[in-house]
Amino acid sequence: MDIKIDENTVIVFDLDDTLYNEVDYLRSAYITLAKELEPKNWKHLFSILFSLYRNKENAFQFINEKYEINKEELIVQYRTHIPNITPFEGVIENFQQIKKKNGKIGVLTDGRSITQRNKLKSLGLLPFIDHIVISEEIGTEKPNEANFKFIENKFPSNTYYYIGDNFKKDFITPNRLGWSTIALVDNGLNIHSNSNKYTTEAHLPQHYIFSIQELNFI
Repeated sequence: MDIKIDENTVIVFDLDDTLYNEVDYLRSAYITLAKELEPKNWKHLFSILFSLYRNKENAFQFINEKYEINKEELIVQYRTHIPNITPFEGVIENFQQIKKKNGKIGVLTDGRSITQRNKLKSLGLLPFIDHIVISEEIGTEKPNEANFKFIENKFPSNTYYYIGDNFKKDFITPNRLGWSTIALVDNGLNIHSNSNKYTTEAHLPQHYIFSIQELNFI
């Protein structure tokens, strides 16, 4: 998919399951906890924690009961750890293309400030990004219009694109605001795998891609 870029173009990305697979963040967090709790046998503990997560059971409750560690403390460790994650193939190259052509890059994501910023830092994307909108920092979540208006107010009178994966909340507002919307189709690992529930016109993107590598910024 070709997208023409100039100094009046703003390409805005969701973060989780758009620039990398969020399940890799979860794996990283559980590995970190397992290594701290069982340094000599952490792989076994990780396999248990990740299996609990995959079966929609409470891994933190398991740790709390087995190791008598406060759940709130565990959650803080989980949210603040420095993750071992990598961007999807093509992300860095596309960011470089956008910047080379004087386009602007935004990230608009829901989540906690420290968690989302640690992710972007670990992905090596911070040097390319012109503006970041994180729900915790502004007090509203997608699809609230305020989140997208932060981008428009930062870069007024531009052409806007939004690239995301979550049909429940990613495309409603940018569609209404006249942005171009693009869905990165679930690769089988997405945390939110319920696009079948959101099939009304308001929820649907204007374009679909199966890989970030399909984007060609010209």
